[in-house]
Amino acid sequence: MGQIKIILFALTLLLSPGLLAAESRASAITAVPTVSLNADSIRERLLQARPGLPILSIEASPLAGFWDVKLPGGQTLFVSANGENFIVGELFAITDNNFVNISEQGRDRERKQLLADIDSKDMVIFKASTGEPKAVVTVFTDIDCGYCRKLHQEVPEMNRRGIEVRYLAYPRSGIGSPSYDKLVSVWCADNPPMALTLSKGGSDLPVRTCANAVAEQYQLGAEMGVSGTPSLVFEDGRMQAGYVPVDQLAAVLGLN
Repeated sequence: MGQIKIILFALTLLLSPGLLAAESRASAITAVPTVSLNADSIRERLLQARPGLPILSIEASPLAGFWDVKLPGGQTLFVSANGENFIVGELFAITDNNFVNISEQGRDRERKQLLADIDSKDMVIFKASTGEPKAVVTVFTDIDCGYCRKLHQEVPEMNRRGIEVRYLAYPRSGIGSPSYDKLVSVWCADNPPMALTLSKGGSDLPVRTCANAVAEQYQLGAEMGVSGTPSLVFEDGRMQAGYVPVDQLAAVLGLN
C-alpha cells in the first residue's frame, strides 16, 4: 500500500501545471533554430538593433552555425545563423595537447596585411646596423610615454643586433592633444629619426605642421587592437603590448 501512495504522489507532481509549464519553457529555450541568414541579412539585422555599429566584415565562422562579425579593436561577435543571438569572446580550438586561440590567429593575419599596406615613407625608421635586417619590429609609440622612452633607449642595441625598428604614431591622449602635436612635429621634421630621439629625450622641438600620417596611424592602431604604448607588432602580425627588454625581444625573434 505504501508503494502505491508513493507512485500516485510522483504522478501528481509530474502532471502538475507548474512542472508542465517549466518543461514547455525549457523546450522553447533549447529548440534548435532552423532559419539561416546570409551575411547581408546578418548585417541588416545587427544594424537594425544597433544603428551605426562599426562592422568591418562578416565571414563564415569556424564555429559551426555562426557568423564572425569583425568590429574595430580586434573584437569579434559570433552571431548565430538565424541572427537571434551573439557571443562576444575568443574562439579556441582544442588540439591533442593544447588550446589554440583561433581568434588571435585571425587578428595576426589581419595585422600582417595592414602592415604590408603602409608606405615606409610614413614611418620613422631606425635601420639595422648589419645592413640587411635580421628582423623587423613595428612599434606604435607616444612621445610622453615613459616605457616608450625606455624602449627607445635600447633601439641602438636593437639595431646592432640586426633588428630594424619602424615607428608608427599613436598619441594616447587622442588627436589634437599635446602628445599628438609633438608627434606631428616629429613626423614633419627634416630629420624625423633625430627629432624623435630628441623629443623622447625631453627636448622641446620647434612646432611643425605638414601633410602627415599621424591621425591615420592612430586610427590604424585602434583597428589593430592597440590600447596602450608601446605596442610592438612582429612581421607575422603577432602583437606584444608593453615594454620588452632587448634581450627578451631578441629571444622572441629567434636572434639569441
